[in-house]
Amino acid sequence: MDPTSPSLSPMARNKALSLGARGRAWVDGLPSLVRTVEDAWNLRIGAPLAGGTAACVASGVTASGEEVVVKLALPDGGFEGQARTLRVAQGRGYVRLLRYDSGWQALLLERLGEPLERLAGPEQQLDVLAALLQQAWSVPPGPTETFDDKARSLYELVDRLWHELGRPCPEPVVARALAGARQLEGFAVEECVPAHGDPHPGNALRVRSPRAGAGTGYVLIDPEGFLAPAAYDLGVVLREWNEQLLAAVEPARVARAYCARLAAATGQDEAAVWEWGYLERVSTGLYCLAHGAPEAGMPFLKTAALLVREG
Repeated sequence: MDPTSPSLSPMARNKALSLGARGRAWVDGLPSLVRTVEDAWNLRIGAPLAGGTAACVASGVTASGEEVVVKLALPDGGFEGQARTLRVAQGRGYVRLLRYDSGWQALLLERLGEPLERLAGPEQQLDVLAALLQQAWSVPPGPTETFDDKARSLYELVDRLWHELGRPCPEPVVARALAGARQLEGFAVEECVPAHGDPHPGNALRVRSPRAGAGTGYVLIDPEGFLAPAAYDLGVVLREWNEQLLAAVEPARVARAYCARLAAATGQDEAAVWEWGYLERVSTGLYCLAHGAPEAGMPFLKTAALLVREG
């Protein structure tokens, strides 16, 4: 990577700038931060990698020739949870953390292969993600693990963004999501697991060679590090599959089958997985629109409209 002009995805840049002065300072200081990390860790940071929406992510090579990934996180408060999760997991179901620095909010990670979404069909992806999440939920939570009522925070996000964005989807879509959030509110911390937070197929990557802790052949990246019901993580998985649902004759039947498969594989309540999935579908669509990515956000809202009509 040319350290004078590190590359950020449009969404990562928009997220950084939405943080105000500290976000603008981070963007302006990124070239210097890249040079600092290269010098301190004796690395050569190379080409940016696709898919980073909350960080500057690039390939790297150590002095010994090992291929690695360098991740420089946005100053949005999520770094410590991610670093702690990866440190405690020690590669079990997760990418291996080789080194980190809280001051720079920098992670040095093992280099992985292609994402699950490019290498398998929907059913296989669902099965791999269900297996990976069960590994992730077994990671011991630490004293810094955060807990909040995720349903309540998503209710507030959906309600606010729908109005701020000029009501970009039909009212029944939002009403259904808000009603589901109300049903899901009030869970206790005792019901929670250390959630990944964003386990979509693009966040599961193939290991480059077989290793302990990666029995499926894949591991998760980018954990968010908070406590939530297990069904929440499965709902995040379920919110995906826009291409399949938009092409389906009966999209609700397809989505219900995916939901049943996830619930059966993990022993979670199917109705709860469905409610979390619908709430995540709508909130993700609105969130993408709010951060300047309508091409990513509108398919979520379109599929939500199909499901509210038929489901």
